[in-house]
Amino acid sequence: MDATAALSAESLLRRLEWRVVRRLDGRLQGDYRSLFRGSGLDFTDLREYAPGDDLRHIEWNVTARLDEPYVREFVEDRELTAWLLLDDSASMGFGPVDRQKDLVLAEVATVLAHVLVRGGGRVGAIVLDRKVEIVVPPASGRTQVLRIAKTLLDRREARSAGPGKDAGQGAHGAWGRLARFGRRAQAAGARGGNEGRDTAYASAGVTDLSVLLTAAAGIARRRSLVLVVSDFISVDGWEAPLARLARRHEVVALQVLDPRESELPDAGGVYVEDAETGEQIFVDTSDAAFRQRLAAVTAERQADLEARATRAGVDLHVVRTDDDLVRTLLRIAELRRRRRR
Repeated sequence: MDATAALSAESLLRRLEWRVVRRLDGRLQGDYRSLFRGSGLDFTDLREYAPGDDLRHIEWNVTARLDEPYVREFVEDRELTAWLLLDDSASMGFGPVDRQKDLVLAEVATVLAHVLVRGGGRVGAIVLDRKVEIVVPPASGRTQVLRIAKTLLDRREARSAGPGKDAGQGAHGAWGRLARFGRRAQAAGARGGNEGRDTAYASAGVTDLSVLLTAAAGIARRRSLVLVVSDFISVDGWEAPLARLARRHEVVALQVLDPRESELPDAGGVYVEDAETGEQIFVDTSDAAFRQRLAAVTAERQADLEARATRAGVDLHVVRTDDDLVRTLLRIAELRRRRRR
């Protein structure tokens, strides 16, 4: 077990308060709602539509009667309700020993929960593995932040201590999936087309994000801020439930990635194992053409993933394991601010 696996919720929160929250305080001057402006909204009035208004706020009945587009105006509740939808499936165990994706997941969830409750909001969490494993009802205060952090850290520790599980196998899990996808894409290219590209990828895994998104739609009844944190390694079919969720809530998607998922090292011939399916394959990582092909396929998949999220009406933001979390959150806030203009 690595040293970070036994990290306590209290020590994690204190570390993040010093390294992340304190720096965010200086940049945002306490205005944390500018990070993820959106939910907990009360309808106040109607006005004529203006270019740049959110189309989801169009009041269609009034628009039809007056033959002019009108939009609903809102003001934020004093009490913001937020839901963290957290993908803690096996593929999140990938990454460097001291900063695997599941640790980044815990850090992101803890920081977001902390800054939201500091503003008087309530935060809940839904944790997915192969199914919805845990639902943490919304609450406020530091105790709630620690509860969410502990939930994720306990799962991370259990994963590290599991039989036959070590850092190397976790890394091989993601490489195994990507390598297999690259080989199937090569086979499709040899046939002169890319038929079956998505289904070939989808058949490789067992995580189904639609389960998490559908569960959230049933649990989060009140209009809320919904933050989806996942690596988006999932079977197909999550776009429709994501779009349905976005029609009622303010939804932001954060994709946790590690650079090595698209950049295989030149390590010669190795066996790699998919962490979720247990499938093992042999790949020659010294083959430069294979590594280039894998990089091209993963870049294509990333572009397709971003297009799917956009069609669902959701912004997709990347959080890398080698990123500075403060710079990443400020970048996301700035992108969202520009989009609202």
